[in-house]
Amino acid sequence: MAKTVADLLVERLIAWKVNTIFGFPGDGINGIFEALRTRQDKIRFIQVRHEEAAAFAACGYAKYTGRLGVCLATSGPGGIHLLNGLYDAKCDGQPVLAITGHTFHDLIGTNYQQDVDLDKLYIDVAAYNQRIMGAAHVESVVDLAIKTALGRRTVSHITIPKDIQEWKASDAKRSEANVADHSADFYAAAHPIPPHATLARAADLINAGSKVAILAGRGALGARAAVLRLAELVGGPIVKPLLGKGVVPDDSPYTTGGIGLLGTAPSQDALAECDTLIIAGSGFPYMEFYPEPGNARAVQIDVDSSRIGLRYPVEVGLVGDCRTVLGALLPLIQQKSDRSFLESAQERMTDWRKVMTVRGTVTEMPMKPQVPAYELNKLLDRDAIVSADSGTIATWAARYIDMRDEMQFSLSGSLATMANGLPYSIGAAVAYPGRQVVCIVGDGGFTMLMGEVATLVKYKLPVKVLIIKNNVLGEIKWEQMVLDGNPEFGVELQPIDFAAYARACGAGGYMIDKPGDAAAILAEALAHPGPAVIEAVVDPNEPPMPGKISTKQAVHFMEALVRGERDRWEILKTVLKDKVREVV
Repeated sequence: MAKTVADLLVERLIAWKVNTIFGFPGDGINGIFEALRTRQDKIRFIQVRHEEAAAFAACGYAKYTGRLGVCLATSGPGGIHLLNGLYDAKCDGQPVLAITGHTFHDLIGTNYQQDVDLDKLYIDVAAYNQRIMGAAHVESVVDLAIKTALGRRTVSHITIPKDIQEWKASDAKRSEANVADHSADFYAAAHPIPPHATLARAADLINAGSKVAILAGRGALGARAAVLRLAELVGGPIVKPLLGKGVVPDDSPYTTGGIGLLGTAPSQDALAECDTLIIAGSGFPYMEFYPEPGNARAVQIDVDSSRIGLRYPVEVGLVGDCRTVLGALLPLIQQKSDRSFLESAQERMTDWRKVMTVRGTVTEMPMKPQVPAYELNKLLDRDAIVSADSGTIATWAARYIDMRDEMQFSLSGSLATMANGLPYSIGAAVAYPGRQVVCIVGDGGFTMLMGEVATLVKYKLPVKVLIIKNNVLGEIKWEQMVLDGNPEFGVELQPIDFAAYARACGAGGYMIDKPGDAAAILAEALAHPGPAVIEAVVDPNEPPMPGKISTKQAVHFMEALVRGERDRWEILKTVLKDKVREVV
């Protein structure tokens, strides 16, 4: 029996060692589903409850495995739903292949049902974007789509009209120019090494510095030993944007943790005071946290030459992956005897950790959001995979979840979308059965895709979901106040009993509302033999204050209170209490 176009598609994916696809069925991809059904011993389909979650799960899968993530959606609305997750993958440089259906090939452009030209819609998000038009077209398109996604670390998209999916390989004559079997399912990764002269210029610049700081992002995730060796040689602190949280463990004496509004004050100090900056695999976007241009000389390492000098006026750019480039650079770096810059950062970090402990162990009611994050951190395995959502919970995760050994962490970095956390965890749990997988999410982000708890139950994925519940879109509330000087508006959320919801889905459901109960309930939930949701009810007026507050932020904050912020007295009381605790 002749194979269909869909058969050829799925077999080519299998040839590329794709063994998992996240998606949602629909009549626009019935042909592909039949091909998946008949090959389910070789390729696993994970059915989520919303296509957006499929794209997020594929992105999370790619982030945690370093492999290609694949998602599948039907024509029209299904393909549209994928977009947010695909932009998340694009913005964070993750290789994801999206496959969609299309309406009948001879009804495209005729306003037929679900006639959405997805290959046009995906022009911006997908670096490779092609419609398959017959059996002889499949191998070449699939091969190039996957090579583009892997090589450029981005999104590729293939769409196939629903009737073409079921065409037989024998139906259409191959063109003479399209030689059979000419395309290879083979990917050769690039590991360029900069010329020695460029490496020497970078080393000279670094060796001339007296206060060297290292900004290590997601591009340095596989270069831990080299980054630590670099820090030891230059006597400089390692500052970690959130996507680079796992570059080095948080208990390393060389790191000052995160940077940005949700980072640490010592990291801000390090970047403000350094005279030399090494940017290793980071496109950290917030330029106000970099040294003032002209105050520091800089070297940047990145696989993408277009990102060299994007955020800071570097003098030397080294194009290549961090581990390879650092391997060539380190022998040229001289050991610095003056450790005063590093020691100053370490002293500040000691003080910062004391402040975090004070805030994480507050016993008053209502419970502070720092408390469940602080207690969760103590219970995490040394190879746990932690996904965070966007919002104030990103701050608590950034400051209270310490990376240890083989732990992995991620969130939506450049896109900073909500709702990614739970689907990321699905991708992690599918990829790594047996490892502890934890999602930290706010009530706003969770409700966007809360149907995915049913996905956890269906596939027996033992993900633990910690919901920081404050019945408000917290980050937006504080941005309205601190960044714009306006009272909060339109950010309240209708309360939901998430523990009851979880139990209704078949997962474990837990609730914490007292600081003294947090450790015990979290431990019980983490030991639950399956997926579980822990609802932590917290104070909505606890602000995720920046590590260091600028004058402009303080002025806007007070303006918002004066202009009629509803909870101004509770907020002021909370802020004052936080400051008193830090000095008493």
